[in-house]
Amino acid sequence: MPWRWLTFVALLALPLAHPLAQGFATDDERNTIEVFEYASPSVVYVTNQQVVRDPRSFDLLTVPRGAGTGFVWSEQGYIVTNFHVIENARKVMITLQDQSNWPAEVVGIAPEKDLAVLKVEAPEKHLKPLRRGDSGDLVVGHKVLAIGNPFGLDATLTTGVVSALGREIESPNQRKIRNVIQTDAAINPGNSGGPLLNSQGELIGVNTMIYSPSGASAGIGFAIPVNTVESIVPQLIEHGRIIRPVIGIDIAPDQWARQSGVRGVAILRVAQGSPADRAGLEGAQRSRWGSIVLGDIITAIDQHPTRNYDELMTALEKYEPGNEVVLSVQRRGEARRLRLRLAAPDGL
Repeated sequence: MPWRWLTFVALLALPLAHPLAQGFATDDERNTIEVFEYASPSVVYVTNQQVVRDPRSFDLLTVPRGAGTGFVWSEQGYIVTNFHVIENARKVMITLQDQSNWPAEVVGIAPEKDLAVLKVEAPEKHLKPLRRGDSGDLVVGHKVLAIGNPFGLDATLTTGVVSALGREIESPNQRKIRNVIQTDAAINPGNSGGPLLNSQGELIGVNTMIYSPSGASAGIGFAIPVNTVESIVPQLIEHGRIIRPVIGIDIAPDQWARQSGVRGVAILRVAQGSPADRAGLEGAQRSRWGSIVLGDIITAIDQHPTRNYDELMTALEKYEPGNEVVLSVQRRGEARRLRLRLAAPDGL
């Protein structure tokens, strides 16, 4: 056989001999496929609906206001998503992977963490909770996978790595969310509230927002770590909100404090009979000439600095009602340390 024919036959055989032509997949590809097949049934489509009045007929109509992603938290029908996905919703609908639709009740919200818990009355056989991992084990470079509904395209998978840890982002009510995961897995509008997974298919974060001048993915996405989510979701299920112990004070706005040169949390008023009252904290007062005399300024709770309202709230989240703490305060330029026992919020 002439050499040119031998070459032609050899070239024809190459695609058949190539491993990809035989359905071969790398270990990493097999892992990606397995994680998606395991986790995608747990991911849901969240539709935020509002009621509007038809300008022609004046009838009330229910129209979609926005959409996002969520995932099954438990077989009891609890769904976790972002607060901003369901904010101001008059009605929320959940679409499961089998395309069945279920009205959802908003069980609890935490705007300061951009988290919300919903509940559907779907049969247990339709509800597959995700296994939860430990975001404390993450290191930069770990493989991650995101599943969501970007731009309304359901069950979309993207992959990437942990790009950074310990980031801070701003919540819908301007509180800081700390220790956030940064990833380059493509996250677009509609991915919000969906799961960020590790290579074991375990939940390690809730995809929350992107940094993008164009509004689409630019390779910088953020996810709330699962360890934060695990501490908050049970409170939202039980109480409908995050439960923080209270001191019993009204505080000055941060802007006023900054304008007054205050570095700390300025107390305006102390509630009678509160932990603050029993510890001897003092609020602001008026002098006999009508000017405001600053009261105590809280600069730390135990070892946690409280330079503003956000840091005070973050510090209180580390404690439970009944815990005893030491407040570092400034009173008319003099440093003091006062011990008090934190109380439960009203209604508990």
